[in-house]
Amino acid sequence: MTMDLATATSPAQDTTPARTARPRRYVMTCPEYFSVEYVINPWMDTSTPVDTGRAVAQWEALRQTYLDLGHTVDLVAPVAGLPDMVYAANGGMVVNGKAVVARFAYQERAAEAVAYAAWMADHGFAATETRHVNEGQGDLLLAGSMILAGHGFRTDRRAHHEIAEHLGMPLVGLELVDPRFYHLDTALAVLDDTTVAYYPPAFDEHSRTTLRELFPDAIEVATADAYVLGLNAVSDGLNVVLPAAATGFADQLRDNGFRPIGVDLSELLKGGGSVKCCTLEVHS
Repeated sequence: MTMDLATATSPAQDTTPARTARPRRYVMTCPEYFSVEYVINPWMDTSTPVDTGRAVAQWEALRQTYLDLGHTVDLVAPVAGLPDMVYAANGGMVVNGKAVVARFAYQERAAEAVAYAAWMADHGFAATETRHVNEGQGDLLLAGSMILAGHGFRTDRRAHHEIAEHLGMPLVGLELVDPRFYHLDTALAVLDDTTVAYYPPAFDEHSRTTLRELFPDAIEVATADAYVLGLNAVSDGLNVVLPAAATGFADQLRDNGFRPIGVDLSELLKGGGSVKCCTLEVHS
């Protein structure tokens, strides 16, 4: 038996992309007043007891994880009577010095927009309000130079044009069809400028086709991981902070050159949110 010299001496080529972390700036709100007092998504059940102290401890562990990774975390003070304010991602969208303030679909959350708009103004962001409902980074995810925009349950599709015009960026609409995945950030995670992970059954056929065309190398996540909100994750381009229960997704991330970091936000899951829901990113 003979063997080519090059084959004998060359190691197998590693085709896994090299990933690079970039420092990020996040905005968070402590769940001091977190509870499940009403039902506005399928995850919520007012009969389920909530341990607010445990929720605060889990949230603090998430905040510390970001700090340990070298990221900046700004805080917006919680407001009594707004139990969902911990889900800071829904407060708006901030890109390149411009901001869109949320207009919530449910009256129970409407006052949250006031608090996040005040933070934006205090930090010098040129903010605008939309005429139609938008729920911030719950449905608006930056992927490179474009915005992936969810609609179907919360954000009104008519708000997409307003948002694209104010931010001066192209926007791609994606329709959600499973109420369990009521926001885009529950069904899709942006991992870096050109890589996403998503759960195909959460989207209509046209949106699935769009995602395949835009991201042919996307990670498709299994039902078991999607159903623990595994895609409600935050990435700095290398490190991906995600719900600890999404073990299959964590394995997929490792196989694709990312570094998964699992955290337990099981108490906050009772309100229908996890890592990304608690994290509003300021995109510079």
